[in-house]
Amino acid sequence: MFACSNYNQFKEEKMKYALVTGGSRGLGRAVCLKLAEMGIPVVINYQSSEQAAQEVKTECEAQGVQAELLKFNVGDMEAVNAAIDQWEETHPDDYIAYLVNNAGITRDNMMFMMPTEDWAAVLNTSLNGFFYVTRKVLPKMMMRKHGGSIVNMASVTGLKGMPGQTNYGAAKGGIIAATKSLALEVAARNVTVNAVAPGFIESDMTKDLDKDALVPLIPTKRFGKPEEVAALVGFLLSENARYITGEVISINGGLYT
Repeated sequence: MFACSNYNQFKEEKMKYALVTGGSRGLGRAVCLKLAEMGIPVVINYQSSEQAAQEVKTECEAQGVQAELLKFNVGDMEAVNAAIDQWEETHPDDYIAYLVNNAGITRDNMMFMMPTEDWAAVLNTSLNGFFYVTRKVLPKMMMRKHGGSIVNMASVTGLKGMPGQTNYGAAKGGIIAATKSLALEVAARNVTVNAVAPGFIESDMTKDLDKDALVPLIPTKRFGKPEEVAALVGFLLSENARYITGEVISINGGLYT
């Protein structure tokens, strides 16, 4: 594992940053804070929640690490390229060694009533966003001796399906398949690629769900906590997980195994 406060270690060997997309709230926020706890400098991506992103930045810095904000829409290829190009220009000796593709949205509806724009928006953010961001940071990750680690945020919906989430299931199922294929492509370059598939986690995405109806379906009889998902992501980005790649790890309280 990384030292919790050994910021100078990263500085001496050039800074190896973590980029977390959708890092201002929910699971993304929890992941940013976990990585800061591990001593990893964090780039916090956000699209519109600037105040929330600034709060995450402040919390990360309070743990003694460098934290930066990077605003862009993951589903906009040109915006992704421009933002990361600008970041790389201002960090000529540093690189993004850890990538967490967390950004995602839901537009739930039964498929026969689903507007085309809701289908497109969900796939564009989760699946195209994964593609645009990963493709952009991967070359420099592969060029470095240390390599890198990528964790993609999937979902139990991508594994078992969920009524009203055909679009979300398609996006997350695509993430799962892409994770497995990409892991094979980059393993020889010392880059690991894994996915995490959360079940029902307490977050903005689940705040409107009927917990009384859903909790009895979960063997552990509760929703998960963002910090529990973040702990798993942190492990997959750590040196202890360098022999794990191409895996999809569920964290769902036994809802689906």
